Amino acid sequence: MALALCVGALPFVFFARAHAQETTGIPGLWDEYKRPVGFTYGAQARIQTTYLWRGIYAGGANVQGSANVGYGGLYADMWWNIGVTDWSFKTFEPEVDLSIGFRRWGLDIFLLYIHNFNCGFFDFGNYPDKGNRLELDIRWTVSEKLPLSILWATRVAASDGYLNAAGDTVRAYSSYAEISYTQALPFGLSLYGAIGITPWKSCYTFYQRDFAVQNIEVRLRKDWSVSERCGMMIQGQLSINPSALAEDHTTAQWKPEFPFEQSVNANIAFGIYLK
Repeated sequence: MALALCVGALPFVFFARAHAQETTGIPGLWDEYKRPVGFTYGAQARIQTTYLWRGIYAGGANVQGSANVGYGGLYADMWWNIGVTDWSFKTFEPEVDLSIGFRRWGLDIFLLYIHNFNCGFFDFGNYPDKGNRLELDIRWTVSEKLPLSILWATRVAASDGYLNAAGDTVRAYSSYAEISYTQALPFGLSLYGAIGITPWKSCYTFYQRDFAVQNIEVRLRKDWSVSERCGMMIQGQLSINPSALAEDHTTAQWKPEFPFEQSVNANIAFGIYLK
């Protein structure tokens, strides 16, 4: 709990410092923040071999896309995924995520609604095995000079439950914290690394364990500029789930027949986007 509070409080501590740097004009890592001006928009689409999410295998081959609009730091985003559940190509599991948020001084606060089409769009029931999800996310990035980010995400409503010994559904308030860093490389390459944890019993460990290191992830990405506003990318990704490794007695097992239990995952993605 102490770790959760510390990680959750960090963005607000640095928010105050960043604001002080902006108002006093003192140079440093926080002197890059720019006030959002006017209307903004963007979009992207990609094809990829695997849908990976916070250390969990969430689907096989898929097509994903998103579109966003914003004004003065406020923004709205729609993201979607259409893909197969596993490599048998027998079942498809579409998903739509909607978010609204505010981004300023490197701090990004947003409410994320996840709809999986296995129940009604406005169904906010707390089911142990299906349903929509609603979470509050806070992300803070130091600056472009130091692209270190801290994320805290907690499910606050809808499906996030497990059955206790009495057979009652208990709300877990599943949470995920992640520290990530992106290093720019020559020739349009960038290297991304992240470590993520879940601080208590949550959906990330299928409600089986308490604190767990959930995700160790590395991505290598290459970008090309097509025009001033348009770009293309290709990306390779490797994700290791230490929590699943512990369940597998510290061996990296590839389980195509049980993909959600895999401890090691990889993905290749190709996409196009509006800058």
